[in-house]
Amino acid sequence: MLGSIAAIWGFSGIALLFGSAIYRLSQISWQMFSQPLSAYHWAALVFSLIFMGFSEGYRGFQCGFSPRVAARIHYLSQHVTPLRLLLAPLFCMGFFHVQRKRQIITICLTLGIIGLVQLVHFLAQPWRGIVDAGVVLGLAWGIVSLGVFTLQAFFSSDFRHSPETP
Repeated sequence: MLGSIAAIWGFSGIALLFGSAIYRLSQISWQMFSQPLSAYHWAALVFSLIFMGFSEGYRGFQCGFSPRVAARIHYLSQHVTPLRLLLAPLFCMGFFHVQRKRQIITICLTLGIIGLVQLVHFLAQPWRGIVDAGVVLGLAWGIVSLGVFTLQAFFSSDFRHSPETP
C-alpha cells in the first residue's frame, strides 16, 4: 500500500511541477501575440517549436528522462522507505539513491536549466514568448511521455529501462 502511495506521489509531484511550469510559461508565451509579429518572428517561433520539440521533448524526455523516471517510479513502488515516500518526486527524478554519475548529471542539468530560465527572463517580448512556446511544447511532450512510460513500467512485461539505483 505504501509503495503505491509513494509511486502516485512521485508521478504526481513531477506532473504538477511540469504542469505548473507549462501553465506559467504558456501565459507568458501568449503575450507575444499582443503585438504584431514580423516574418522573422514567425520563423523564429517555428524554429523554437521544432528545435525544442525535438531536443527537449523527444531527445530529452522521451529518449532519456521519461523511461528512467518511470523505471524509478516502478522501483519505488516495490522499495519504499519513509524518506523515499516523503521525497518521492525528488527520488524519481534521480536526486538521491541513484548511481553517482547520474546524480551529478541530474544536479548539473538542473542548475543549467535554472541558469537558462534566469537568462530567458531578460528577453523582451516577443522573443521571450517565442522561447517559452518551445519550452511549453517540450514540457507537454515530457508529461505525456512520462505517463506512457509509467504505464508501460507497471503493465508491460517487456519494460527494460533501468532505475539506475546503486
